[in-house]
Amino acid sequence: MSVEKKFVQDGFTKALVDEYLAKELNRAGYGGMILNRTPMGTQITVYAEKPGMVIGKGGKLIRKITRDLDRRFRLDNPQIDVQDVGRGDYNARVVANRLASSLERGWYFRKAGQSMLRRVMESGAKGCEIIISGKLTGPRSRTEKFVAGYIKHSGKPADEIVDTGYSVAVKKLGVIGCQVRIIPPDKTPPDQFNITAAPQAPVEERSFEVKPAEPVATSAPAAAPAEEKKSELDALLESEPSQTPSATASPEVVEESAPAQEAQPQAESEAKPAQE
Repeated sequence: MSVEKKFVQDGFTKALVDEYLAKELNRAGYGGMILNRTPMGTQITVYAEKPGMVIGKGGKLIRKITRDLDRRFRLDNPQIDVQDVGRGDYNARVVANRLASSLERGWYFRKAGQSMLRRVMESGAKGCEIIISGKLTGPRSRTEKFVAGYIKHSGKPADEIVDTGYSVAVKKLGVIGCQVRIIPPDKTPPDQFNITAAPQAPVEERSFEVKPAEPVATSAPAAAPAEEKKSELDALLESEPSQTPSATASPEVVEESAPAQEAQPQAESEAKPAQE
């Protein structure tokens, strides 16, 4: 067998095992399975809302499932591990089974879809999409879609963060397909980011001393302009008036000098007879 045919055969076997477990464990709230091939055999992890019902009384049901997997699907030494699915509102397979069961009990498709959508979103999911297709209200098939929150439909995020489940409701007019896609609250969409402030370095506390204000230096008075040197001619002209006596004298001085001049000839005339 070529490598390509082996991969196709393994995928086909996995789909048949999943369909068989969904049929056998419908009442236990089947939530999907993971199949891994190991050197010791085939490890099958089954998720269910009620793990006790998967095991059965005294392990009777799980032994029957193990025997059927070995005989019908030719799995090498199958080993089944049962795990609790946790909160069923985040598992798309569980929600699809609930929706299909509601439609089989006679619920109107719009009421069933809206109630399941509201229940999933109120539980804290980031997004949910429910698609119901089939003979809903008449002889012709139609499709109804219920969407809330954030949902990715293509690319790598659609495979990594979106949980997809499918179930079938069997009614008198025909079968109704129920497809559910859920993004759990613990998944982070690729276009979601948070902006945080850059860390700031701690500010050191510094003590500042207040110094007294220094006196403002006043400008010195402007120096007197230096006297220009005078020429000799200017100095001589300034000194002449001080050396020459004034031409006009006061009348008192003139009168005092006149009797002195008259007394001088009288003294000379008296001196002459005395000499003779």
